[in-house]
Amino acid sequence: MIALLKQIPSEAKIRTELRRLCFGANLHCPRCHSRRVYRSETRYRCRRCRRPFTLLTGTWLEGAKIALRTVWGVLWCYTQQVPVRQTQKLCHLNEQTVRHWFRTFRLHIPMVEPILEGTVQLDEAYFKNTALMLAKQVGTSNLAYTVFAKRVLDKRDAARFLFQSVAPRSRLQTDGAGIYRGIDRWWPVAHRTDIHRKWEFALTSEIEGAFGNLRTFIRRMYHHVRPEQLPEYVTEFCARFCSPETFDSPRTFLQKTLCTVPTAT
Repeated sequence: MIALLKQIPSEAKIRTELRRLCFGANLHCPRCHSRRVYRSETRYRCRRCRRPFTLLTGTWLEGAKIALRTVWGVLWCYTQQVPVRQTQKLCHLNEQTVRHWFRTFRLHIPMVEPILEGTVQLDEAYFKNTALMLAKQVGTSNLAYTVFAKRVLDKRDAARFLFQSVAPRSRLQTDGAGIYRGIDRWWPVAHRTDIHRKWEFALTSEIEGAFGNLRTFIRRMYHHVRPEQLPEYVTEFCARFCSPETFDSPRTFLQKTLCTVPTAT
């Protein structure tokens, strides 16, 4: 099925792309950085240190057990938000393998941790024994979040979140939950509230929308979530929201995440 996708290049083109991404203009040994290397069957060998290596040595793709074209296909599905079950059918892989690779990609997303300022909307949500506090800088794509391994949040949790994620002298907008009451005495912000039971939503509309988008993203992409997986899914959602260019294509994703590192001798 993957052969029918024009978006997936040939194995040779993928190898050329990986060589360019990992080594730049000149192929070199990832251990000693010597350019005196030669091809040895399916690998390369360094004439200086005499160690063999591949295009993926020293990267998080090293040791992949499936063909490069299949890896590229799964990554294409991941960047385009193709759900797990659809990816299974498209790439002829079982669910466990697809989830393994999606998690591998997810763990290598560049971290985005902005300090929010100006007008900031803040809200919280609960998922079984896990709580999520999420804030959005109004009029931008900047999000900040913290996942708590507890069922109920209190004022100390809200204050700690402000200390870490919201700049002083910001305009903070929340709902009328008790954990935000008097929060401006803990951190220098101008605090305003919506009372949802009075049908007031103007001050929290953007953060409510962000929570709705998060739930939709998890349900469509992964179908379900366990509490221990929530931090990873929230990280992925926020990265897609804040830096959508990272997920334009497999190439852009690898360009931002795949680099060789010196291997221990």
